[in-house]
Amino acid sequence: MFKKVLIANRGEIAVRIIRACREIGIPTVAIYSQADANSLHVRLATEAYCIGPAQSAKSYLSIPAIISAALVSGADAIHPGYGFMSERADFAEICAKHGIKFIGPTAEAMKKMGDKATARKTMIENNVPVTPGTGILKTPEEVKEFARKAGYPIILKATAGGGGKGMRIVRNDD
Repeated sequence: MFKKVLIANRGEIAVRIIRACREIGIPTVAIYSQADANSLHVRLATEAYCIGPAQSAKSYLSIPAIISAALVSGADAIHPGYGFMSERADFAEICAKHGIKFIGPTAEAMKKMGDKATARKTMIENNVPVTPGTGILKTPEEVKEFARKAGYPIILKATAGGGGKGMRIVRNDD
């Protein structure tokens, strides 16, 4: 069991994690930007630390600020919530280097499943059913060849796209 959990997030997800920790008797540490100083998660946590200005790039996405807050507070675990640091393999690795448990998938699992092409390959290798598709297609001709075999329309998806971004419906060879 953890002695103290830092929640590397804000808003509704941070509140849910704080309440869950409270139910099982684990003290919590909230982090917040200057703009979020009066937020509910800050008031509900056992303790709270300001980690930077309103811009998330300078606060909630600042690995040094988050790790510093964990070390200063004595948190032995970090829960990333969702978004922000939840899918950052490098963040999980840095937590481990500082002796802090990352509550989430391992860095290795994130590396395998974070990239769509690698995730698809990993699932196929482990006999997990996947939707019909291809690996990485490098030329428009490869796309056309697949589409002619599979039948139009197809969805062309960027490997780095997430949350529905980077997807295009292709209805014909043009």
